[in-house]
Amino acid sequence: MMSAVVSAADVKRSRVRLFIVTMLFLVTTVNYADRATLSIAGSALSKELHLDPVAMGYIFSAFGWSYVIAQVPGGWLLDRYGSRLVYAFSIIVWSIFTMMQGWVGFFSAGTAVLVLFALRFLVGIAEAPSFPANARIVAAWFPGNERGTASAFFNSGQYFATVIFAPLMGWIAHAYGWRFVFFVMGALGIVMGLVWIKTIYGPKEHPSINDAEFDYIKEGGALVDLDTPKDDLLRERASGAGSGWDHIRQLLSNRMMLGIYLGQYCINTLTYFFLTWFPVYLVKERGLSILQAGFVATLPALCGFIGGVLGGIISDAILRRTGSLTMARKIPIVGGMLLSMSIIACNYVDGQALVVGFMALAFFGKGIGALGWAVVSDTSPKEAGGVSGGLFNTFGNLSSITTPIVIGYILAATGSFNGALVFVGLNALVAAFAYLVVVGKIERVTLKHSS
Repeated sequence: MMSAVVSAADVKRSRVRLFIVTMLFLVTTVNYADRATLSIAGSALSKELHLDPVAMGYIFSAFGWSYVIAQVPGGWLLDRYGSRLVYAFSIIVWSIFTMMQGWVGFFSAGTAVLVLFALRFLVGIAEAPSFPANARIVAAWFPGNERGTASAFFNSGQYFATVIFAPLMGWIAHAYGWRFVFFVMGALGIVMGLVWIKTIYGPKEHPSINDAEFDYIKEGGALVDLDTPKDDLLRERASGAGSGWDHIRQLLSNRMMLGIYLGQYCINTLTYFFLTWFPVYLVKERGLSILQAGFVATLPALCGFIGGVLGGIISDAILRRTGSLTMARKIPIVGGMLLSMSIIACNYVDGQALVVGFMALAFFGKGIGALGWAVVSDTSPKEAGGVSGGLFNTFGNLSSITTPIVIGYILAATGSFNGALVFVGLNALVAAFAYLVVVGKIERVTLKHSS
């Protein structure tokens, strides 16, 4: 009889949260496709503008400089104005700047480099609130035992972006020229931003959620009040919630958070190798055409996508079985990072099939281990979710600056990608060390409020 009652309740419960995480996945897919536009267009663009590897490394890094700088301000905007509006504005603005990159070829070579760097820099500023917003929305819409899967699903959009858009962008660059890669992706992003503003709301405001789903997510630990109306926010601040700088100071003095930040920096090194130099590696080191590189890149990306979804499922399954959040998050992260060190094996094989196979294995491992945003949703203090996510993404995306530049210098010094792949693989090892040794018990941070 009891099972019949539970079954009836399950039937009545709406599933709005599944639509929400699907939208996060789609927006993240477009987000990463826009970041990857330069890597797909990079070979033809660098040839036309006569750019050497070091210059390309700095242009690849332009996004990272501003993305890192804008993380904490972006998180503050999310805490102040809510995820829905800030995210919509972010999507539309970064898409406009992406579209404008198609026009840099009309400038002289020197001017084109400066304009391209500036536009990539502006894309980084505009995209800064995206992942902290994702983490906030997951924390607001999902109970604790579904959060790992939800976070892994939206995060796997970074791989799906390559699966879907790398062949498309490679074909566009081959058939119409590299400029149209930026035009098409920018236009798609603007459409996505308009769809977002029409469909996304918080749990308390969404017109399609019913009481059964709301009660289920709230009782499971979802922070349904995270995007509270402004009047409620003001009352909360008046009660002594503390300042943003005080929140940052407390987070930076927390050993668990510092270990998480170090781990994310190293994990993202793999991400930014894939987003910047990987297509160039396939063209210049392995002799593929731009069109071939676009298609070949899909297999490692597909494996990363499968690993990403699987990592979340494994993590939540461990949580349900053991009740230990620490084990549930650490086991996939450490195991996945150790597996991703297989990228180094590409240095010791000649056949293209083996190279792609080891790359696929490495990104499958990286996908399994990419649970950082689930950890952020698990650990962020309730009153500073945006700032906490922004701080996490600041440290994590320092690698968006260092990775393309370091690899550019390695290429200039050695003329080979061998050292670059070792550099990427060692970062995976350090990420595993950070979670094994530094992080300790994973739990939500409780901030101390000044009286």
